[in-house]
Amino acid sequence: MAKKAPRRTAERILEVTLDLFNRFGEPNVSTTLISSELNISPGNLYYHYPAKDELVNALFTRYEAALYELLGAAPGVHDIEDAWFFMHSLFELVWQYRFLYRDLNDLLSKNRRLETHIKDALLHKTTAFRTLLDSLEHVGALEITVSQRESTATHMVVMLTWWLSYEYVRDPRHALEPASAQASLLRGAKHVLSLLLPYAAPEHKAHLEMLLAAY
Repeated sequence: MAKKAPRRTAERILEVTLDLFNRFGEPNVSTTLISSELNISPGNLYYHYPAKDELVNALFTRYEAALYELLGAAPGVHDIEDAWFFMHSLFELVWQYRFLYRDLNDLLSKNRRLETHIKDALLHKTTAFRTLLDSLEHVGALEITVSQRESTATHMVVMLTWWLSYEYVRDPRHALEPASAQASLLRGAKHVLSLLLPYAAPEHKAHLEMLLAAY
């Protein structure tokens, strides 16, 4: 049986860095800790990523690609069940890269590239949520005006982007621990989906209420 090729060092570095950033927060993780966790020399780490910002940027590039792929599915949301699945997929990605959300303000204050790309990500999220709302309105699942669509899309983006910060404030010691992941994701998805409730068409409202009640 052929042996699997060893993972490239650069990929291993990103995997371990993501885990450390998620566990301890990006400001609390040094390159020395990362190299120690990987059992490699600091020089080996610097060869691949000469600065911590480059690690952050590389992880954000991965996140960004996954985010845009998910957001691209917005036109395919044709009913409440699709919206449920779409929202859960987004929150799972948020959890996978939760350090970006927990440490967002600190990261933006010192990383110009991230500042620019985060703004683009917010625009993409807003556009995707507008598309989702348009699609649901088109099939009769929602009864929503253009102005209501705009405000609701913005509210959905804000809640998605800052939900983990809210969870962290509620319970700083446990909110972002892996054991809390499922409950945190479910609460976030529930509250974003609940924004659709005032505009749900009568024949779809009961179904949405049933989904929300199941959380």
